[in-house]
Amino acid sequence: MSTTADVDPSSVERDFDVYSDEYIQGASGVWEELRGECPVAHSSHNGGHWMPTTWDEIAAVAYDTENFSSRDIAVAPTPEGVGLLTAPPITSDPPFHTDARRLLLPFFGPTAVEEMVEVTRSIARERLDAIAAETGTDEGRIGVTDAADTYSKHIPVRVIARILGLPESDEPKFTRWAVDVLQSKGDEFDRRANATREVLHYFGELTDQRRQERADDLPSKLLDMKLPNGDPLANHHITGASFLLLLAGIDTTWSSISASLMHLAMNPADRERLVAEPELIPTAIEEFLRAYSPVTMARVTAADEAEIGGCPVAKGDKVLLPFGAGNRDPSKFDRPDEVVIDRAENRHFAFGLGIHRCLGSNLARMELKVAIEEWLARYPNFELATEDGRGGVEWGGVQVRGPRNLQIRVGL
Repeated sequence: MSTTADVDPSSVERDFDVYSDEYIQGASGVWEELRGECPVAHSSHNGGHWMPTTWDEIAAVAYDTENFSSRDIAVAPTPEGVGLLTAPPITSDPPFHTDARRLLLPFFGPTAVEEMVEVTRSIARERLDAIAAETGTDEGRIGVTDAADTYSKHIPVRVIARILGLPESDEPKFTRWAVDVLQSKGDEFDRRANATREVLHYFGELTDQRRQERADDLPSKLLDMKLPNGDPLANHHITGASFLLLLAGIDTTWSSISASLMHLAMNPADRERLVAEPELIPTAIEEFLRAYSPVTMARVTAADEAEIGGCPVAKGDKVLLPFGAGNRDPSKFDRPDEVVIDRAENRHFAFGLGIHRCLGSNLARMELKVAIEEWLARYPNFELATEDGRGGVEWGGVQVRGPRNLQIRVGL
């Protein structure tokens, strides 16, 4: 990145709040407006932050590990003097990041993910059975279900719990932690902090148990691993990595499944085409990921002199990277605000990019594919129940944004 600034910082100040209802319900419109006015904008809300909205500038920051650090990836502000969470590899910078990531990669590669397909399918079918009983569709009636609550959120939490060796009975606790940490408002620090402490305590106890007696799960395997210098993994490394895998594995995929179902409920032609051409589902999923990218990550300026798109940023400034904004950049995508389920070229970065590209992307894609396949097999005809709530759908979250209330009419 060049350090020669050619933009007056005052000219890019904008009054937008990522925790406002306007942003949460319609972020794509805010991104479009900012992209047209000042592709790199600054907001004084929530402690102040920069936000690039073009593909090129988001990518430039993500790849620039010298000038922008991952030590604080949270969108929400962290109060002065509060210690930051250690959750390797996502909160790590090079060179340690490379070692921490390499340890986890085998557990999320194609072979490991393939072993989870039938587990995932059984979870989806169990949830669909529950929805059928709840709505009466198993008796031929028409009913309405909040698919985000009754379907989408259960699949990823149960899958990642299985990988981590956690009891399914703790599912409500895991979901609450994900909501408290990733969906709380910017000023709800205590809510996030309390949930974070609970998660770390939970995994601290689990790690101690696994030290005494190994199991066939990821924490046990991490205990038997060593860093390249020969050091075993410290407890805080294992608990932090487990924290990351549990919470990130729940909310991102929950959001993406819900957004995909929302789109199909609102667009019958696309739904009918996927029912008729199920082989198109993987391509459609890539388009859903592009159009409804759930994740915004943060970086902290680490250099004394740095810039983003000609805007000077000071050391310690926070930078938000809304991947969804880059995925709707008209300079990179034809008809970026349209969902084209057979889009042939789709170089989206819904899973991030650079060193922190999501290591669970194979798992997430599999879960999405299975979730959509099983839903369409059970309910080939469905629609948004627009008379409920905000037209049948209400978005939530900022760090991870997705439909949290999704009223779908089934049994048509």
